[in-house]
Amino acid sequence: MIRNPVLRGFSPDPSVVRVGDVYYVATSTFEWFPGVKLYRTEDLEQYEQIPSPLLRESQLHMEGNPDSCGVWAPDISWDGERFWLVFTDVKTRGTSGYFNTHNYVVWTDDIMGKWSEPVYLNSTGFDPSLFHDTDGRSYLVNMINGFKGIQVQEFDRKSKRLVGPAKNVCAGTGRGFTEGPHIYHIGDWYYLMMAEGGTAYEHCEVMCRSRSLWGSYEQDPENPILTSDWEDPDALQKCGHADLVQTQNGEWYLFHLCARPDDRGLCVLGRETAVQKVSWNEDGWLRLNAGGRYGRMTTESPEGLNAARSESRIEDPERFDKIRQSNEIRWCETDVGIPHLARPFSTLRVPPEKILSLTERKGWLRLYGHEFLTSCFRTSLVAVKQSRRKSGMECGMEFMPRSERQGAGATYFYDTSNFFLFILTKDGTDRVDPSADRDG
Repeated sequence: MIRNPVLRGFSPDPSVVRVGDVYYVATSTFEWFPGVKLYRTEDLEQYEQIPSPLLRESQLHMEGNPDSCGVWAPDISWDGERFWLVFTDVKTRGTSGYFNTHNYVVWTDDIMGKWSEPVYLNSTGFDPSLFHDTDGRSYLVNMINGFKGIQVQEFDRKSKRLVGPAKNVCAGTGRGFTEGPHIYHIGDWYYLMMAEGGTAYEHCEVMCRSRSLWGSYEQDPENPILTSDWEDPDALQKCGHADLVQTQNGEWYLFHLCARPDDRGLCVLGRETAVQKVSWNEDGWLRLNAGGRYGRMTTESPEGLNAARSESRIEDPERFDKIRQSNEIRWCETDVGIPHLARPFSTLRVPPEKILSLTERKGWLRLYGHEFLTSCFRTSLVAVKQSRRKSGMECGMEFMPRSERQGAGATYFYDTSNFFLFILTKDGTDRVDPSADRDG
């Protein structure tokens, strides 16, 4: 059995693609650098983080991006010859619906190698995905800002640009906040799968279909196909924002966003990634194998994949994460042409070479002071996501502050308005002993 979540702690908005026997999963990173976390798996149970597609500031410039902006909902795809990744760099967001959402595409022939410079696509909405049709043509699919529906426009892979008219093909199912669209051509149908209901506890996944890519799309009569059991505090919550993949043996799996609230109802680990086994019913609609529409803590493992795994299979996914993610801050061994930190680590808005050195003092991490943690521009922070509710940390350093405006140490950080500090600094209070001899 697969135990959920499969990617624990701050792993939202999963997109998945299979190439041969390997599955690749991309997740959002928001204002954290590098943009997009990328993982590989061969059994849908054990995951290894691999180099990010967005490692260079020329690909992703986020200085000044507000909290929770930056990289939203990347989509990874394979056209039979090349990997593609589309993503949104969100510059501003607000309740008015006037988002500034810029969509880009990058590509590579070697997923472990260097990705291209980005090409701008549009700014009409966020959550873009690339759909490669069976006739060899490709299309960009994204929600329309203001949650006004789903837009489709052809993408020319040779010229790397959008061509032809853009069309709003579906307004959603009426649950609101229509986003996260993916299109699949299966048999005679074009299936349009979308997230709706917002990203809190009413989050869900819905399905529509059409004989034509351009619509009109009919709704699944049993929508939503995935949501959460609010009355069960131990169940996965906020289930939605999903992507679909078929195994090499013909089975189907749904990767989706989820969260695990604590006894206060707070999701301190952030949004995570889970997997559910699904199948098509006799009417051609997608259903959870476990029945119902609630995301489950366990799901069936794929047939035929277990035998290929090592005998040293690790049953506990948290233990596996701990083994895979070394706590040593170092430059990554994988050569993609530029220096980057070992994969568990992230920096805030800027690439690591702007704030640190691992060579000026051998065996030490040297951080260069910049702005305080309330800044949305340049702060000197190296972070690792929290994947378990009970976690510990240690911080050893050599630091001699010269004023109260200098500080170094550790932080438990959520965003620029919410963090705890454990730092060494200098007391800036001038103390005068009134009994002292002022002439002495």
